[in-house]
Amino acid sequence: MDFFVPGLDPQQQEYWLQAQLKLARRFELPVILHARRSHDRILKYLRQHKVPGGVVHAFNGSVQQANAFIELGFCLGFGGAMTYQGSQRIRRLAATLPLSAIVLETDGPDIPPEWAPAVPNTPDNLPRIAAVLAALRGVPLADIAAATAANAARVFPAMRVP
Repeated sequence: MDFFVPGLDPQQQEYWLQAQLKLARRFELPVILHARRSHDRILKYLRQHKVPGGVVHAFNGSVQQANAFIELGFCLGFGGAMTYQGSQRIRRLAATLPLSAIVLETDGPDIPPEWAPAVPNTPDNLPRIAAVLAALRGVPLADIAAATAANAARVFPAMRVP
C-alpha cells in the first residue's frame, strides 16, 4: 500500500491487499509488501489475515514497526537507500535489527545506490550493497552474504538451492 503517491485510492488499496493476503493464506504463500507511509495499516491487516511471512521491501519504517513485522514472520528488505550516508535512520535500522530478519534487494530499477544515483539499480549492485551492510554492522561480508541468502531461502522456500 502506498499512501505517499497522490491520487491513489486508500480504500481500493486496502481491498486488494486483503484479497491478496487471503490468497496467500489459502495457498500458504509468502507475500512481498510495498509499504509506503502505510506500515501500521498493513500490520493491522497482517494480524487479521495470518500469512506465512514474506518481505517488506525497501523497509523505511520505525523500529517498533520493524519489530512488529519480524514478530509476524517477515524479513525486511534493505537496498539502495541504505547506501546513502544521509539515510541515517535506514542505516541505523540495518545496523541494529536482527540479521536473521534482513534480506538484500535492489528494488531495480528504482532506488539506485549512492555510487550510481543516475542509473537504474540492477542486481549486479547486490555485492556492494552487501558490503555496505557488512560495514554498518562491523561484520565480514561473507557473514552478510550467508545470512541474507539463508533468510531469503527461508522466506521463499521454492528458491532453495539443493
